[in-house]
Amino acid sequence: MKTYRVGVAGMVHDHVWGELGHWSRLERAELVAAADPNEPLRAKVQAEYGIGALYECWQEMLEKEELDILQIACDNAGAADIVEGAAAKGLHMVIEKPMAARLAQADRMLKAAQDAGVVMMINWPTQWNPAFGTFSRLIAEGAVGDLFYLKYRAAHNGPKEIGCSEYFWGWLYDEERNGAGALMDYCCYSAAMNACFLGRPRSCVGIRSVLVKDYPIPDDNAMILVKYEHAFGVAEACWTQKVRTEDPNPIAYGTEGMIGIKAGKVIIRTPSEPEEKSIEPEPLAEGYRNGPEHLIHCVETGEKVMGTCNAVVSRNAQEILEAGLVSADTGREVVLPA
Repeated sequence: MKTYRVGVAGMVHDHVWGELGHWSRLERAELVAAADPNEPLRAKVQAEYGIGALYECWQEMLEKEELDILQIACDNAGAADIVEGAAAKGLHMVIEKPMAARLAQADRMLKAAQDAGVVMMINWPTQWNPAFGTFSRLIAEGAVGDLFYLKYRAAHNGPKEIGCSEYFWGWLYDEERNGAGALMDYCCYSAAMNACFLGRPRSCVGIRSVLVKDYPIPDDNAMILVKYEHAFGVAEACWTQKVRTEDPNPIAYGTEGMIGIKAGKVIIRTPSEPEEKSIEPEPLAEGYRNGPEHLIHCVETGEKVMGTCNAVVSRNAQEILEAGLVSADTGREVVLPA
């Protein structure tokens, strides 16, 4: 059985450390090389995962190492260049959410992967939540009919305030490297859900502002209204919330009822059962429990990447984010091309 040689391109996205834990526990994967310009991050990955081949730049790593898979955890704006370089080498890839900083970058990434015939997955942490898995399955099975409303609010008190590393918040607060502020970092989750369940919208209206923070930042609160022919989507982002978000979150209404996630369980109400019904989530099956495991599963089976992590779905989520950003900055509804 093949053992996949995995390289790491960038470690400034804090999600990378959880993903490296997943890679290290896979019997069929070997972490062999890592690249990042920040010496402390190289020292950390060597100390924690024993990676001996360390590089300051990803280009040198791709040139010198024989790899099968690339874990990409750079800033949003840097992902497109890395994807094009990795695709040219025939490497499969997993990129931390969101896909990019701008839609043009996401389109470059999708084209590079498709032209090279490699698997590219965007890692959305919500996809590996058992409750989200059950929520998704029930929607697909028509448990609440056809969706006409889907909302998700992503919120905390800000990257710096909740303890993200300076390497992470250093670029999250940079509009060019991130794409925006809270809008890009946190509206992206709802954008991905809407793209997954409802597809490409007709138009978007966005707003963003600095409401609370007293230091330079692109925006600390944002919203995008996503308009479909027969549905609305709502994306909410907040970097100033000190208390938990009220459940259910996400929440969706369909022609035959309501479904959401509340306290780790799926709740549902329908006309035939109007009282709230709580459903215990089903455990995730092997091959579908985290990003590294699912990527290898798709490489070996030829199965399409699931749900929000699918590259086309993530590209369409980026289109929603782009339209929302442009709308917020121009004060106009942005109509998407057919």
